Amino acid sequence: MAEAADFQGMTPSPARRRLRRIGAALAAAPILAGLLQVTAAPPAQADSPAKAAAAPTGSRTVDVSLDSLTPAAPVDGDTLTVSGTVTNESARTVTDATVDLRVGPMMNARSMIDSAGERTGFLPGSDGTAVDDDSYKETFKKLAPGVPQDFSLSIPVKELDLGADGVYQLGVALTGRTTAQPYDQVLGIQRTFLPWQSETASEPTRTTMLWPLISSTHLTAETGSDEQQTPVFSDDRLAEEITPGGRLEQMLSLGRDLPVTWVIDPDLLASVEAMTEPYSIRNPEGGDPIPGKNQAVAKKWLNDLQTAVKDKKVVALPFADPDLASLAHQGKGVSGSLSHLQDATDVAARTVKSILHVEPSTDFAWPAEGAIDPSIVDVATSAGADTVIARSDSLQERGGLPYTPTAARPIGGGTTAVVADANLSELFQGDMTGAESSTLAVQEFLAQTQMINLQDPERARSIVVAPQRTPSASQAQSMARAVQALEGGRWSQSVDLTDAAKAKPDPQATKQVPGRGSYPASVRKQELPKAAFEALRNTKATLDGFKVILSEPDRVVTPFGRAIDRAMSNSWRGRAAEGEQYRAGVQSYLDGLTKRVSLIPKTEAKLSGRSATIPVTVQNNLVQGVEHMKLRLTSTKPRRLTIGDGPYEEQQVKIAGGHSQSVKFNTSANANGRAAVWAQLFTEDGQRYGSPIRFEVNVTEITPTVMLVLAGGFLLLVLAGFRMYTQRKRAAAQQPSQDGDSGSESGNDDGNDDGGNGDDGEGSDGGADTSDDDDEPEPADAGGDAPDQPGDPSPDTAAESTGPSGTGERVDR
Repeated sequence: MAEAADFQGMTPSPARRRLRRIGAALAAAPILAGLLQVTAAPPAQADSPAKAAAAPTGSRTVDVSLDSLTPAAPVDGDTLTVSGTVTNESARTVTDATVDLRVGPMMNARSMIDSAGERTGFLPGSDGTAVDDDSYKETFKKLAPGVPQDFSLSIPVKELDLGADGVYQLGVALTGRTTAQPYDQVLGIQRTFLPWQSETASEPTRTTMLWPLISSTHLTAETGSDEQQTPVFSDDRLAEEITPGGRLEQMLSLGRDLPVTWVIDPDLLASVEAMTEPYSIRNPEGGDPIPGKNQAVAKKWLNDLQTAVKDKKVVALPFADPDLASLAHQGKGVSGSLSHLQDATDVAARTVKSILHVEPSTDFAWPAEGAIDPSIVDVATSAGADTVIARSDSLQERGGLPYTPTAARPIGGGTTAVVADANLSELFQGDMTGAESSTLAVQEFLAQTQMINLQDPERARSIVVAPQRTPSASQAQSMARAVQALEGGRWSQSVDLTDAAKAKPDPQATKQVPGRGSYPASVRKQELPKAAFEALRNTKATLDGFKVILSEPDRVVTPFGRAIDRAMSNSWRGRAAEGEQYRAGVQSYLDGLTKRVSLIPKTEAKLSGRSATIPVTVQNNLVQGVEHMKLRLTSTKPRRLTIGDGPYEEQQVKIAGGHSQSVKFNTSANANGRAAVWAQLFTEDGQRYGSPIRFEVNVTEITPTVMLVLAGGFLLLVLAGFRMYTQRKRAAAQQPSQDGDSGSESGNDDGNDDGGNGDDGEGSDGGADTSDDDDEPEPADAGGDAPDQPGDPSPDTAAESTGPSGTGERVDR
């Protein structure tokens, strides 16, 4: 019964592992004591209690690194080759050293594999005996402290005396002497596992390996002001990932030849596709964006991916891989948050299909670390997914099954949980840059999968491996080696995730979703805070109020909608400050765009008379036009100043991109004095847009300006009348007398000399006097009756004007 719990594919807790180590040490204590009494030379006198306590660590004197083991799963006729290095980590020289192979006991439970992998130091009896043939050993006369030495051992598999099919412990040990202990002893050992399967299993385990193509967020909400809307990236790290040797390039090149299920974030595809055209990178110094230069790299990566996934199973996550657990625990109470998940799901299939030209499956939801509770399941399935990828350390087996059950199981409400094996899924999360760590992970992966099959070889089962979302290049290489080696084994058959989800569930497997209280604290503390979803709600509200005025709303809705999706991504886990900065940047940029449509401030306006027109200017600094807007002008003192027919008036506004429009309002004054006026933009549905402006109108009936205009007009009238008077006076003075006798008598009375010689006598003087008198006003009847004389000039009148007549002015025509 104790063994039953070890078959569930669960990772033992740290406390449990400590208990195992203590138990193993206690069990080994009598054996070690007897061995030391029989074979050990008298130990040197300890210099201190600390040194005495350190004496049992003699088998840790030399570090044995196992860098290569081929083939990973040998068959009959193969030759096993093991290579690595040995390094003396003590302060004394090691002499007469020998490296050999030790085949330990066959494992009979997954828990034994766990325990053997955790042990350090040599344990007689448990670590097997050396292969008794010096030709399969390598010797070193001396190992100087700190100097690594390479070794390589090759041995036919038949010489290992492997028995029945199963997992065997394989040790690489170094035996030697030190000056302090001049007798042969094991000074270092490294353990691994050797799966042995002489024949194909009657019921191979159906194994599904997820191959995630997911990256962190790189695209910002910003775009260029050009017609193409050139995308702006936060940095150029995505180019580094898809460049040959980069993380994503390695995932692609390795996965194309593997029997895996591709799990793809559509945001990654959209981002790389954006890089195939002109793109920009945000300037870290705050200047203009820097043009990107990796179009060719992006095109090649996408083309290679299209080829790799052809005829393969592709699972599309919701766009930007939203954090389902954060939505369930923090965002569910914030209105509108779940709608983002639905939108991200809807756009996912379209994105994958348009870029990769394959029909993806959108039926799967993948919470962080595969940890679930009822609220996460509810949120995960709210957007249409009917299968949740969980993990066995979350949905733990409690029925004491003596084997690892099939991954698929119904959890209620028509939802299926595909429970990935935790041990297998976590094997490649460590540092795989070293050859030894990679080799050990691959061998344990093979050992665990074979042990699952051996637990009940006649029972057909299906298991799923869900590794970390963003494996490094070295982790991807190790995963690929493991999958390739598994294909060469005889106990596994590869199937895709859809087949795994449709497998017949084990009726005895756990189907009860753990309560929220069981959710791992380590995973919970990385969730997005509630404030993040409140910030996104504000951003969405700003976007909704902005898009209704745009002539081309898709140019704004699409980039900002995708930016909101990216702000909820799992990629922000462990990067709380960066996530907050991203969300703030999206909101700030959107606010900046909305402010490009604004009212131009006005100074005080003066209103003279009873009515006037007040202009208000609306400015549009966007690239596209704005419409469906109204401008409202409101008087705060409608009894003094009326706008239109009441206290306010509204007029439609439609402005082309990069232009301004002056909107004129008719006003009427009812009393003198000042009146404050507010101008405010509104959308057609009555929502305020932008900030209002306030200015004052000074109402006066006759202003100084009007007085000047009136005075000027009056002066013009006076001058015009005076001119008409002088012209008529001159005309009257030039007319001859109507009564001839009166003229003669007047001439006779004055004497003929005066009358007949008018040009030479007084008449000449009189002509001079008459000329002088023309500039002076005279009575209106003086000389008025004199007839015209022959040769008299025409009346001296001004040329006929084509302009309007002045007030009271009569113009003869």
